[in-house]
Amino acid sequence: MQGKISVEEHFVTPDHEEYVSSAWLSAETHRKMLGRLGDLSDERIEQMDRSGIELAVLSLVTEGVQAELDPQKAVTQAARANEALAAVIERHPGRFSGFAAVALQDPPAAERELERAVRELGLRGVCVNGYTSTPDGGLYYDDPRFLPFFERVAELGVPFFLHPRYPLPSQRGIYEGRPELLGSTWGFGVETATHVLRMITSGLFDKVPELTMVLGHLGELLPFALYRMQGRLKATAGLNLERPAPEYLRENFYVSTSGNFHTASLLGVLLELGADRVLFAVDYPFEEMAEAAEWFDAVPIAEADREKIGRSNAERLFGL
Repeated sequence: MQGKISVEEHFVTPDHEEYVSSAWLSAETHRKMLGRLGDLSDERIEQMDRSGIELAVLSLVTEGVQAELDPQKAVTQAARANEALAAVIERHPGRFSGFAAVALQDPPAAERELERAVRELGLRGVCVNGYTSTPDGGLYYDDPRFLPFFERVAELGVPFFLHPRYPLPSQRGIYEGRPELLGSTWGFGVETATHVLRMITSGLFDKVPELTMVLGHLGELLPFALYRMQGRLKATAGLNLERPAPEYLRENFYVSTSGNFHTASLLGVLLELGADRVLFAVDYPFEEMAEAAEWFDAVPIAEADREKIGRSNAERLFGL
């Protein structure tokens, strides 16, 4: 399929290289990864052309702004990252779009920066790399102090992309002695899915019903847990949600194919969420464009659904 829009592709600026974890990479591989993250011109665009990708929606690589403990520094970093991304988009019209970075260490400042990024810089949503670090741990976004920020996201009519990050250090006991499970192999998905469930069960989407979220990796396994999740939650005393929990995932979320190029999994997600809620993505440079495109272009789905997932859903969601 030509003309695909790929919605989860990453970049880094010099300001943020220090936050790109090298825990699971050799020193040489880490250097190469930083080079690929920083390339926003010839090599990346050539790969896009070979893979039938017309436009990539870029987001600041994890752990990004969320890892910075100094709130004022985080605010400054987010603004600089957004300006750098807007400059890239301007240099390559029609090839790149982007998610804004925000510093939720300071929620009012995050609101202001998001509005600036959308209204002045032309960015199409906001990407947050997991919980926000604090000196004594981290803050998850079911915390009431973030409610005005989410109200502003909904008012602006842009999506909120929750990207994974490593679990809090205090929550890594189950991975002790098995560091290979801590990141994208398993821990990223468990961390992000649990974060989403905290947001759903807190009633956030009852308070802000227009809020739209994006999850990568075919929904961080959540679509495959809907039946049992709802069965247990409906028996939970004191949980007063306006809708069954799976309906929030079906009505307030989109999921992307990033890093999960598996036909049976995609078909399961389509059965649970429908083709209108799935987006094509690669997760470059952590995954390869050619592999993602070869799989997606041949996956046995209706051509109308391929067009939705590959392009038209993203056009509608991001106003492209």
